[in-house]
Amino acid sequence: MKTGLPESMRRHPTSLDPTGRRKRRPWLVAGPLAAVFLVVIWLLAFGLTRNPDSYRNPLVGRRAPAFALGSLQGGGAIRLAQLRGQIVLVNFWGSWCNDCVVEHAALDQAWRRYRDQGVVVLGVVYQDTASNAERFLHELGGGWPQAVDPGSKTAIAYGVRGAPETFVISSAGRVVAWHAGPVSYAYLSSHVDRLLGRAR
Repeated sequence: MKTGLPESMRRHPTSLDPTGRRKRRPWLVAGPLAAVFLVVIWLLAFGLTRNPDSYRNPLVGRRAPAFALGSLQGGGAIRLAQLRGQIVLVNFWGSWCNDCVVEHAALDQAWRRYRDQGVVVLGVVYQDTASNAERFLHELGGGWPQAVDPGSKTAIAYGVRGAPETFVISSAGRVVAWHAGPVSYAYLSSHVDRLLGRAR
């Protein structure tokens, strides 16, 4: 059936068919959707090939970011600058975190062994309330300093991705080690002894 339209207009994707309706071009929609689908599949497949344990916190080897945090136990602010000259084990934790329960004894053991040798264990409450943290410590014990981190500003500065995470900071103020997940006493003591100049 002749429509009286020039050939170029009849072939255009937006042209009308002889009944007056627009011609449908399913590939105009299906093509881009298929391309998006393939890109998403590729990104997922690429992500599955990546080992999450290969992540390395970029602060290792650099100066530890300064902070001034309120003490959970009360009193003045806990400032990293005031701890200069001491080895500092900064542990980000939360009462909601099962792995934080697992590692608690290791932190307690490190605190008891090294607290009189120029080593400070410092807990930083991560994405938790002060009341929950206090209840956790009341149940499990632990006499080392604890700090609150409103808005997780310090955690963000340290690149914390979850709890628990532990940073070993030298007496010169540099991050010498970082551990994600429940930390062991062997891990803590090996780094602290090396920084104290002891052969292992």
